[in-house]
Amino acid sequence: QVHLVESGGALVQSGGSLRLACTASGINFRLFTMYWYRQATGKERELVASITGSGSTNYADFVKGRFTISRDNVRRRVFRQMNTLKPEDTATYCCQVRYRGVPYWGKGTQVTVSS
Repeated sequence: QVHLVESGGALVQSGGSLRLACTASGINFRLFTMYWYRQATGKERELVASITGSGSTNYADFVKGRFTISRDNVRRRVFRQMNTLKPEDTATYCCQVRYRGVPYWGKGTQVTVSS
């Protein structure tokens, strides 16, 4: 069974920083690309970053320069360092992996940025 757990969400002021983590189990973690999505109230879910098993990263334009994604294959975790947070970054952040054509999601962690 694939299981993903996110952590690190919090209430912060505009300009602050957070580090989110996603811990995976039930898969051969090293072989799979991990994705970070977010969904704000009233908006569509959007992809914000990804990292492949080999370490290649990709970022949405609206977070480039502020967010960094990395992975720890020993502990089977993916991290997202989020700097210079803005109120528009307020959302539920979820990690995702696709295994045998099936997407698996964590339950998400809430990030709230006050103005």
